[in-house]
Amino acid sequence: MLKGYFHKTGIEAGCDEAGRGCLAGPVFAAAVILPKKFRNTLLNDSKKLSDKQRKILRPIIEEQALAWSVATVEAAEIDQINILNASFLAMHKAVTTLSSVPELLLIDGNRFKKYKNIPHQCIIEGDGKYLSIAAASVLAKTYRDDYMDQLHDEFPMYHWINNKGYGTLKHRDAIRQYGFCRHHRMSFRLLPDQLAFEF
Repeated sequence: MLKGYFHKTGIEAGCDEAGRGCLAGPVFAAAVILPKKFRNTLLNDSKKLSDKQRKILRPIIEEQALAWSVATVEAAEIDQINILNASFLAMHKAVTTLSSVPELLLIDGNRFKKYKNIPHQCIIEGDGKYLSIAAASVLAKTYRDDYMDQLHDEFPMYHWINNKGYGTLKHRDAIRQYGFCRHHRMSFRLLPDQLAFEF
């Protein structure tokens, strides 16, 4: 069972991102403030859940959370500031648009760039330890998947409806055949022979 909070008192927001390792599309981040008494036996790290389970959980999180927000940083900006900083920026944007101001940020991972004057706690594999971080991981993942499904309609050759922008064999083969598009992260190694491309 995941923990309901880091401290018994105070407003805590769990933060997580999705799409950090993808070759294409934005990085998404979510921030979620849950009631201290919130419990859900299904909720876990989104990577450990099926697509069906994530879709069940999303409306529950959105309805029962005290506040939640999802934000993005597009591929072009990822290329400018690098994916680590883009992930931090997406989380900052998500926290900024929360309807309540948290007193502590619970961050999935081991690094974070301080947000204003709000203290934070980095927790390795936090999405498998704290409900609020797990909730953020589910929202970030489902919103990003939906977005990549929409992009698939415009760029079906890359099979994003199946790979969500990750570097699968089909995705890389499509890049070889059709080249890259504006949603690809040009600072990433899209192909092993990428040096042969002219950007």
